[in-house]
Amino acid sequence: MIRILNAAQVSRAQLFERGLSEPTPQIDQAVAEILAQVRQRGDAAVLDYTEKFDGVRLEALRVSQEEIDRAADACGAETIDLLTRAEKNIRAFHSAQVQNDLTVSAPGGILLGRRVLPIEKVGLYVPGGTAAYPSSVLMNAVPAKIAGCSRIVMTTPPAKDGRVPAVILAAAKVAGVTDVFAMGGAQAVAALAYGTQSVPKVDKIVGPGNIFVAQAKRQVFGTVDIDMIAGPSEILVIADRSAQAKIVAADMLSQAEHDARATAVLVCDSAELANAVAQELERQIPLLPRAQIARRSIDDNGKIIVAPSLWEGVEIANEIAPEHLELFVDQPFDYLDAVKNAGCVFLGKNCPEALGDYWAGPNHTLPTLGTARFSSPLSVDEFVRHSNYVYYSKPALDQAAQSVVDFAQKEGLDAHANSVKVRMEQKCRA
Repeated sequence: MIRILNAAQVSRAQLFERGLSEPTPQIDQAVAEILAQVRQRGDAAVLDYTEKFDGVRLEALRVSQEEIDRAADACGAETIDLLTRAEKNIRAFHSAQVQNDLTVSAPGGILLGRRVLPIEKVGLYVPGGTAAYPSSVLMNAVPAKIAGCSRIVMTTPPAKDGRVPAVILAAAKVAGVTDVFAMGGAQAVAALAYGTQSVPKVDKIVGPGNIFVAQAKRQVFGTVDIDMIAGPSEILVIADRSAQAKIVAADMLSQAEHDARATAVLVCDSAELANAVAQELERQIPLLPRAQIARRSIDDNGKIIVAPSLWEGVEIANEIAPEHLELFVDQPFDYLDAVKNAGCVFLGKNCPEALGDYWAGPNHTLPTLGTARFSSPLSVDEFVRHSNYVYYSKPALDQAAQSVVDFAQKEGLDAHANSVKVRMEQKCRA
């Protein structure tokens, strides 16, 4: 059964502890070996690891366009329409994030600027295994497409029959993914980072995965860029005493069913509500198809915190910095400005977290494990880079020259200084 803690009676360590396992030296070593093997052996290593970990021997990693088209047709018009409408909402929100080039001019013929350029090749990791996540395809691919990435390479683990679930392929087609590969785990991250005979080397890898995927992303960072090190799903609900326990419990379980390592937390100002929600969780968990996963999540990582007030509840939430934060209160906007650390805030009693997962438009790939203190949701920004430029006319250089020479000499870099001096001596023209 879920723990109930009184914020006034327990230590801060108990309030903010995370019951999650960290990567072990054994996991680090296993991932490093997988990366090395894929780097050396390419496709052959990925195929071997796919057989070992996914239980299927593939003939090839690439999913053909014909198979993608057949899968989309098999899904039917209703599913394609659903995916298309969700894609439209996601596109509408992310299109507003597009950055423009900027220029700054100064007197005397000085022009400074910043160009916004798409990352050319990006890799999207879409998790699989216990469930299929077409929403993750849309959330990862749509901002990449808007940013102008020319090659969007998606990887996802194959099912036991060796195929990628049809709905995943349909979502890839709707979102404009250019390449699809049936591979998962650390071996997929390695293939994207280093390239193989069939998998193109990308410049950035985004998307969540299990602890092996997260550790692989950590280890290849520097060879490629990554979005974040994603942990298990999290939800924190701040509820006032008028909240319905049935709905609060359902919202907590919407994340607990993801993963046994997921975290569901309620912060409220009522012991009566805390007890009612605890009872509702016990009633609802056995009714879920993924009851075993939800049971472990709630028992191992879940908790209910009774705070002296909702304002102190917000302070607790800021310390935890959850992936998803529901303000399940009558006047949610009264508290929004006080929220400093959260991946996404869901405002009011008509805004379940599931809206954000599938439909509303803001990205559902969010910072976890408290990293909302310093990182942000996936966005178009993740798929672009900036390049600066500088132009000085001859009169502008003449005016700045001695200052640059003086600065270079203070740093003891005479060649730097000389690159300016020779222009002054030769009377170079613009």
